[in-house]
Amino acid sequence: MMKTKLTCLAGAAALTAAQLSVAGTSPYFSPLTQSSAVATPNHVNELNSPWQAPAGVSQVKLTSMSEIEADINQSVIRVPGLSTGASMWDMVAFDDEGENIFIPHETFVGAGATRYNIASDTAEVIFAGDMGGLNGDWSADWGAFDPSTFTPNGTLLLAEEWSGEGRVMEILNPMDAPAFIEYRELTSIINVSHEGLRFSHDHKTLYFVDENNSGSVYKFVMTNTGDYTHGQIFVLAIDDFAGNPAENYNSATNTAAVRTGEATWIPVTDEDGNPLTTIDPFSNEGGSGARAGRLAVDELNATPYGRPEDMEIGKLKNGREVMYFAATSEKRVYSVEMKNGHKAMVRIFAGESETEKNVGFTPTTATLSSPDNLAQDALGNIYIIEDKPNGDDIGGDIWFARDTNTDGVAESLDHFLSIQVDGAEATGMIFNPAKPTQFVVAVQHPDSTNLDNIPGGHGDALWLFDVSKVVPPKCIKGYQKNRWRHHYKRVKTCSSTGDFNFINWLSARGYR
Repeated sequence: MMKTKLTCLAGAAALTAAQLSVAGTSPYFSPLTQSSAVATPNHVNELNSPWQAPAGVSQVKLTSMSEIEADINQSVIRVPGLSTGASMWDMVAFDDEGENIFIPHETFVGAGATRYNIASDTAEVIFAGDMGGLNGDWSADWGAFDPSTFTPNGTLLLAEEWSGEGRVMEILNPMDAPAFIEYRELTSIINVSHEGLRFSHDHKTLYFVDENNSGSVYKFVMTNTGDYTHGQIFVLAIDDFAGNPAENYNSATNTAAVRTGEATWIPVTDEDGNPLTTIDPFSNEGGSGARAGRLAVDELNATPYGRPEDMEIGKLKNGREVMYFAATSEKRVYSVEMKNGHKAMVRIFAGESETEKNVGFTPTTATLSSPDNLAQDALGNIYIIEDKPNGDDIGGDIWFARDTNTDGVAESLDHFLSIQVDGAEATGMIFNPAKPTQFVVAVQHPDSTNLDNIPGGHGDALWLFDVSKVVPPKCIKGYQKNRWRHHYKRVKTCSSTGDFNFINWLSARGYR
């Protein structure tokens, strides 16, 4: 009965999720206590259950490179001459109905997108470059599509990170047959190493970041809502920042510089989109590695962060919009509270040095090593996905950031999932907008993608999770020693056993 009710909400999912995004909950699962060991390529764990997960979290494989390439009627991007980087499934996106998943390919050249239909279990390439980038010709080629975002207009955004020219592309008709796909470059967005792309709740603003150790945070305010071709660009600057914007976040000059607190959105362009800087931030010149936007905002004293990557947009308890962004090199996630059109408040949301783990539960030995991707469930909870190289020893982790009072600062990092696949990272975690108990995660660049070393290798893959049958944790109340101080604080992980049921929480907050 409950399952039927929850899966019939496609029409109202976006509205309801926005309403629920003000909330924050305690963990509805028993946190893990260690990172997973990594198995050999094509191990049974990689094929059948790549994640160590709390009791009741189901994981089902949707598709993989090996399955797609074995079917003449399906297609996926594999760049010849590359090994584990041959396909590079990255930050996937759902359509509004939760029926199709778009997979961007973070390949050096020939980047594009694959559309996967859940019901038919089929994948097909809808857009890809011609690999001219190998010879320095990017006119019909693209590199390192890292983020993908399904827009309020029903189009698909893809953007280049470390390869290509730092462009944002829009697929205008992503549901059509590949032969009829139309696309355009959004020349209204400056050229940076793109990773996070997310819209404000009113759809008037597109937030994005520059994934670099001297990278900054941006917003594009549209002239007319829904028109991504005209608008004004702003960059975030901490009011008290006294460092050097052209240097890395951890340079000798910037190490002691303030990078939290009151901040201002500084115009990079005027209202007509014309640059206000000497350097043209829209320049594509220079080929792979050229990121003119980063150089331009150095003129404006933009605040640099350590590899800003993915982001999510939520709401705080005070009703204000908040942006969360991961800073991989800093082992932190920041929150940016939007105070008005030009002012913001920047806080450390969670970090390895700042946030306790598994508060009120059995401790974990895992560390927040490299926060990369972020995800947000229908209740407004933020999940942090590590970009850990993994190798042959310990897998990367996914964390539940507990912010029960929704003030933009997490009280605990609760260990949620740990990947067991050799050479891989988890990426692209995103909840289904029509089925709020479900989410997907991609396995990117496992060693099994290299067919020369692993004949018949499984390769990059996409997995579906469901939390509707999670076994609730034991309710814990009492006192726990604060690891940074010599006193004890009260720990309250729940108020009643029923609070831990994810479906009960959904029902209490508007899903009927």
